Amino acid sequence: MTQPTRSADGARGDSGRTPRFTPKLFTVLGEGYGLDALRADAFAGLTVAIVALPLSMAIAVASGATPAQGLWTAIVGGLVVSALGGSRFQIGGPAGAFIVLVAASMLEHGPAGTALAVGLSGVILAAAGLLRLGDYVKYIPYPVTVGFTTGIALIIAASQASAFLGLQLESEPAALPQKLAALAGALDGVSPAAAALGLATAATILAFKRWRPLWPGMLIGVAGASLAAALAGLPVETLGTRFGGVPAGLPHPPRLDLSPQAVLAVLPTAAAFAMLGAIESLLSAVVADGMTGRRHRSNAELTAQGAANIASGLIGGIPVTGTIARTATNVRAGAHGPVAGMLHAVFLLAFVLLAAPLAAYIPLAALAGVLLVVAWNMIERHAIAAIAQGSAEDTAVFLTTLLLTLFRDLGEAIVVGTALGAVLFVRRMSRASGVRAVTPGGRGEDASHPEMDASSDIAVFRLSGAFFFGSAATIASILERVGADRTHLVLDLSGAMFVDATGARAVLALVEKARRRGAAVTIAGAGPEARRVLRAHGVAEACVAYADDVDAALDALRTSEPPAA
Repeated sequence: MTQPTRSADGARGDSGRTPRFTPKLFTVLGEGYGLDALRADAFAGLTVAIVALPLSMAIAVASGATPAQGLWTAIVGGLVVSALGGSRFQIGGPAGAFIVLVAASMLEHGPAGTALAVGLSGVILAAAGLLRLGDYVKYIPYPVTVGFTTGIALIIAASQASAFLGLQLESEPAALPQKLAALAGALDGVSPAAAALGLATAATILAFKRWRPLWPGMLIGVAGASLAAALAGLPVETLGTRFGGVPAGLPHPPRLDLSPQAVLAVLPTAAAFAMLGAIESLLSAVVADGMTGRRHRSNAELTAQGAANIASGLIGGIPVTGTIARTATNVRAGAHGPVAGMLHAVFLLAFVLLAAPLAAYIPLAALAGVLLVVAWNMIERHAIAAIAQGSAEDTAVFLTTLLLTLFRDLGEAIVVGTALGAVLFVRRMSRASGVRAVTPGGRGEDASHPEMDASSDIAVFRLSGAFFFGSAATIASILERVGADRTHLVLDLSGAMFVDATGARAVLALVEKARRRGAAVTIAGAGPEARRVLRAHGVAEACVAYADDVDAALDALRTSEPPAA
């Protein structure tokens, strides 16, 4: 039997020559697809559909959309993402992380404008995939992802409080402080029936998750609450009373305004959808990789997410992304490949066409209970504790992202959090970089207080860390100060992780100053990339000597021969 191979953008069992944009569906079918694989995918697809059914409607309702929009988004997302995506196990559909953004878009642009923004976000995602930008999403700092996920979870919880408690609010403010104030002022109107149904639904989901994790706790909880409300005639609001139920049949595509003015108006929203969609989908694919040992193709996944959002926008749906909970459910259910995600869409389609009238009996309080559990699961409590016990910098990035998500804007939170993380990273790298003076005998001291052999004309300085813009000025000032009385300077770069343009210019300045006072400079231990950068900025063999290591440099200086590079 031949051993599976891996590629940089491939997966276990895939050929190393597999193009990075090839959908995993083609890879799986190319390996051979039999009845056993179909049976496994059918079972996994049905399991995921049972989970996605109440969740898709709950997310849509919380977003200001209709239950039908949520279901059709799950159908389109499940079909397109699985058929074209770069992950074997990714399940596409509506996600709780988008509730805040979609709700704001519905208020500002309406359903048609939101559908246009969804379609444009698909264009952005597809372009990002084709431009191979998927590899860069992973550079968003972990505290940023934990911060905005926690913030979104808290906002979701606050947004579901009125439905969970059966409160009748004349208007529910979008801003969190005003929302909480409105909820506090309406607490005397709590509906005991709604609160009981919501609590029972949430408790059922949590109980099944703990004691019967393979059972569809969400569907059982929602079905039980619906049955209780219908049989007891409880005075609670349902999907039927709010939306008239879920229409059976195909969706009616909206009329999209494609004028330049309309496109420009929704472009910021589309960019926010695309940014969050890229993060969520690739994070979900990484989770699936960790559970299975496979490797997804990030750029193929972004391209598929783009195609799915274009399709969702055309039918009037809400944003599609990879969903972590449903993807993990797919893996645990024993899915063989992308066919499971496609079948999950088929099962949802069968529900819409055959059993949609039953959705009219679902209480909104039950769907609120579902989303409160989702919000609870989104808060990564162990990750927050680890960040808090770690560095102060990571804690600052987490809190900044969290607070901006809660009180400002999700896009601003991600941008500012990532920028702050980058600045603090530069600060850390600068602190980790340094220079030590080393005697020709090998004894090293802090270069700020050198105790080198005064009788020697040779000074050896060993750099460590990164010689870049964050540390170049400090290191250069130390080098110039402590090497001023020597006729030969050896700069050991063997411990430098990399040298950037600022570091190279600092070396050039040091070399020029040494040459003016008649001193010679040798650069030892520089790798090919460091040499390329140094030579590009004027530190060429005409002004310095290069040596493979310090010993070679010292031997050459002592024999007055140029060292071999």
